[in-house]
This record gives sequence, C-alpha cells and structure tokens, in this order.
Amino acid sequence: MEFGVFSLTDVAGDTTVADRVRTVIDLGVHADEVGLDVFGVGEHHTPRFAVSSPAVVLSAIAARTTSIRLTSTVSVLSVLDPVRLYQDFAQLDLVAAGRAEVTVGRSAYAEPFGLFGVPIADYDAVFEEKLDLLVSLRDDEPVTWTGRYRPPLANAHVVPRLSRPLPVWVGVGGTPASATGAGRRGLPLSLALLGGTAARSRPLVDAYREAFVGRDRHAHTSIAGVSHFYVGPTSQQARETFYPYYRTYFADGRGVHLDRATFEQMAGPRGPLVVGSAAEVADKVSAQHEVLGVDRFLGQVDLGGLHTRLSLASMDRLAHDVVPQFS
Repeated sequence: MEFGVFSLTDVAGDTTVADRVRTVIDLGVHADEVGLDVFGVGEHHTPRFAVSSPAVVLSAIAARTTSIRLTSTVSVLSVLDPVRLYQDFAQLDLVAAGRAEVTVGRSAYAEPFGLFGVPIADYDAVFEEKLDLLVSLRDDEPVTWTGRYRPPLANAHVVPRLSRPLPVWVGVGGTPASATGAGRRGLPLSLALLGGTAARSRPLVDAYREAFVGRDRHAHTSIAGVSHFYVGPTSQQARETFYPYYRTYFADGRGVHLDRATFEQMAGPRGPLVVGSAAEVADKVSAQHEVLGVDRFLGQVDLGGLHTRLSLASMDRLAHDVVPQFS
C-alpha cells in the first residue's frame, strides 16, 4: 500500500498566490522528509487556485527532495497539447531522477475550454483522442499520428526520451466510460472517492478491471483512492479543527453551506471524508483497500485555508501513526 498527499492549491482568505505556491512547495518537501510515497499538485485556470502549471511547481519540489514521487492531480489533458504535456513531465522526470508521474483528467470546470479554444461540446471525444496520443508519445519513437483536434505528426521525434515509460494515471470521478478507457489502455486509475460509500464505486472499479483484464490477463491493475482528509490527535479534535475549513471550502468553491450535521455524516464510518484519529483514518483506508482493491491512498492535505501547521501535523500523523498499520 502506498500513501501520499496532494494540494489543489485553492487560495482562501487574504493569502497571496505567491505565498500559496511557496506553501505548496514546503508541503511537498515535508512529505518527502516524513517518508510518504507520493506528492501531487493540481492544475486549475481560475483565480481561486494558485497553480496552472503543476510541472513547474513539482520541479521546484524535485530540487529539494530525494525519494518522493511527484505527480499532477490532475493535468487537464482535454485542453492541453499532449506533446507539450509529455515534454513537461518527461523533463520533470529528468530533474527528479525518475520520480515523475502524470495524472490526466477531463476538468470539473468549464473555464479552461474557452481559455484554450477547445469545444466543450466535444468534452469526451477530445479527451479520448488526446489520451491515445499521450500514450503513443510515451511508448513510440518516432510518432506518426492523425486526429481531429491537433495537427498530425509524421515520424516525429518528441524529446526528451526517458530510460523508462513515463507513468500515466487516469483521474476518474464517477464516469464508467472513463474507467473503462483507462483499463482498455492498461493505465492505472486514480479514483475520486468524495461522495457516498466505497461500495458505491465498486461497479466503476469492476468495469475498469474487466477492461484491463480483457487487454492483458497477466498485468496488475493499480488503483489510487483520492479523498479529502485530515488526521487529528483524537476523533473529536480532528472534526472540531477541520469542519470550519471544510465549510469554507464548500462555500468558496461551490457556493454551498455545509452544515455540521451533514459534515458529521460525511465523516462517519460509512461517509467519504477520511477525517478523524489515526485509527479512524486507517479504518477508512482499509475499507477502500478491501472493497475496491485500492493500493494507493492520496489525501488532499490542505483546503479551505487550512493553516499550514495543521497540514504538516496531519501529514506527520499519517506518516507516523497511520502508515505503520499497513506494514
């Protein structure tokens, strides 16, 4: 079982974008220091978030770390040129001495489509085409390719080349077609577990595995469970501390008032929030593993203006009190 954390880099309160970026870099360095396996940075293109280019920020983290793997969470492949995306993360892999990954997704926001001139009406088709091209760029040298959404490539040599295939994960919310597509291509799945019980996502995981096995019966599937999380010294302290920030996160991001009763239900034994004492968090992660076969846990380490010292303490408890329960 692998454990990691990530930041979507939301900007809350009077924090500046520059301060937020520096904080995210410090969180990534600390994740390496405490021995976590993975650190991720999200990509967004609205003023509410501080990072539009994860590879740049991850490179800054790479320069100050030695062991932790570095990934996007996620790169918005639908609006990006797969050639440039491959190059950015292949370059990061060289900076990080073989520790880079890229996780790609469609985007939960409409704004990037207008910004980059990508037809949102072709939301699914453009992602599928670009994912095929990204995999070809990783696996083939040179690349010959023709599609609808970018100019063709003819015997193109796309650099830099790596000594190993760049790991490409597919980020999925609740769309079975996305999970099936990842399985059909033999790619690992990064599954957002932000609503309902773990069992609710079982049909999606089954569809992924069926497509994956249909492609290669001997290959091993990899599934990451992605959750909002906070580890406190006790269950009560964790909930008391985290609730105000989570309420802010909902209010700023969705314009929704999250009342305390709903929060408590979400943080309960069957809820999606991985918030509580180390024992409770371990139980939630165990449920993801047992029900869905998750072999990587990724927790969103800072959101809604959560104070940096609280994020660091949560990370410490994850590394020192939760992870050893899975060894």
